[in-house]
Amino acid sequence: QLQLVESGGGLVQSGGSLRLSCAASGLKVDYYAIAWFRQAPGKEREGVSCITSSGSSTNYAQSVKGRFTISKDNAKNTVYLQMNSLIPTDTAVYYCAADWGRSNYCGLSKSDFGLWGQGTQVTVSS
Repeated sequence: QLQLVESGGGLVQSGGSLRLSCAASGLKVDYYAIAWFRQAPGKEREGVSCITSSGSSTNYAQSVKGRFTISKDNAKNTVYLQMNSLIPTDTAVYYCAADWGRSNYCGLSKSDFGLWGQGTQVTVSS
């Protein structure tokens, strides 16, 4: 069974940091592009960052560039999202998603990703 499980969310003050994890089972992240999306209350789900299956390329939403870093550990079959300098508008449920292939480029469109995790809540207080 293919599964993605997010963890690492929580409550943090503005300016703080969190590291989210996306643990994959039933699939190897070596062969999948993995993305992080987020959805705030009353808003559309938006792409935050992605990393290609090869790990050679990443992509970030403009709103998080310079603050968030995506990485992967193939040995642990896990993708991470390091979030620094958090601000209240980062508050959302964060989801990871997978798409087979995409070794050279990944985009941040929801329709590109067919496998989703259940999400983890991130709350940034002012």
